[in-house]
Amino acid sequence: MARILIVDDDAAFRDSLTETLQDLGHAVLQASSTSAGLNRLRTEAVDLAIVDLRMPGDDGLVFLRKAAGLSSVPCIMLTAYASGGNTIDAMRLGAFDHLAKPVARAALVETLERALRSAAAAGDAGAATGAEPVDDFELVSGSAAMREVFKRIGMAARGDATVLILGETGTGKELVARALHRSSARASRPFVAVNCAAIPADLMESELFGHVKGAYTGATSDRAGRFREAEGGTLFLDEIGDMPLSTQAKILRVLQEREITPLGGGRVMPVNVRIVAATHRDLPAAVAAGRFREDLWYRLQVVPIALPPLRERLGDVLLLAEHFLRRIGGGAPKRLSTAAAQRLLAHPWPGNVRELRNAMERAAVLCHGAVIEPGHLGALPLAAGREEGGDMALDGPLAEAVAALERTMIRRALAATAGNRAEAARRLGLSRQQLYRKLAEHGLG
Repeated sequence: MARILIVDDDAAFRDSLTETLQDLGHAVLQASSTSAGLNRLRTEAVDLAIVDLRMPGDDGLVFLRKAAGLSSVPCIMLTAYASGGNTIDAMRLGAFDHLAKPVARAALVETLERALRSAAAAGDAGAATGAEPVDDFELVSGSAAMREVFKRIGMAARGDATVLILGETGTGKELVARALHRSSARASRPFVAVNCAAIPADLMESELFGHVKGAYTGATSDRAGRFREAEGGTLFLDEIGDMPLSTQAKILRVLQEREITPLGGGRVMPVNVRIVAATHRDLPAAVAAGRFREDLWYRLQVVPIALPPLRERLGDVLLLAEHFLRRIGGGAPKRLSTAAAQRLLAHPWPGNVRELRNAMERAAVLCHGAVIEPGHLGALPLAAGREEGGDMALDGPLAEAVAALERTMIRRALAATAGNRAEAARRLGLSRQQLYRKLAEHGLG
């Protein structure tokens, strides 16, 4: 039996969760605000805290920050409004996990067991502070797969370990790198991005490590190089899979020794940077083919973060499309018609989020009215085996059409997985509890 503290301003939710926890054999303490929760943490024995994110006055993130100085108990953050920003912040501040309301009993039990095992073994590691997300680089998603990415970013932001971001072109690898930098203790220092695929091989060393005057023909003055430009901050090596082998060896040395030697110079210079690398390539295959150093591969993937392609999280397509339209349209964003929304969902998005953003920019330019129709989207081929519209009407209120589309997609996912709800949820880019909610909402139970 554990003593569990619930901090939530919703009395009905507290009572319901208390009943569930007591059924599981735990003792429960309640608090209706962050200040009341912190007071109970100071004065009473608590093994674990379950904290709501949104509360009047000080929110759940304030609780996490202040609780770290009072106790090492693991904290589980709950919210009905999950986003990339608040998930990253919660994990960075030391939350054990970040769950979306309503929480399924099975998910709650599993998370509690992990948290209590963790507390018994070691306890929480503490908290660190960082910067607030910047809207221009916001990570937008409602899918379970991306929520795991947000959690990994938040946990990686606590330290300085090297991070390797894996994903297809256009999935948002640089956005993840920027989010990691903004959430880390290095947020006030530079973020320097280098596209390794865009730099000629003979200039790569000078670009990264700098050079001294006269190092080669045309070197008319000293150059600092990207490592020194990023001093104290983060160096993002995008498409590192395209880096020449000769430069790979030097990058490995920097990771091991934390020092560089400018081209043509004889003096070693210490550097203090965090390395975040990214690639769309299959690096194990490149290692086997001799195109990538095996020792560098192992050194880079201290904390790997894999981004799912957009086709595996179709639930994010309309969410992202509306986000891009709001950014483009400012105070008067254009909106999607039912038929346009269906067209977006029927496309396989080989270019991922970048392709979707470009499609929305194009549609906003071509559409002279307030509503975007399929003709404004340009040529978007249908995914294999997918029909546009299906059994859904192409007119009427958007909310009704989206509900019909959800029902169709859920039926197809369940049929394709022979009724396996966990696999169907993965295909739809939902958590199991989100799928169960949709099943009940649409009468598909």
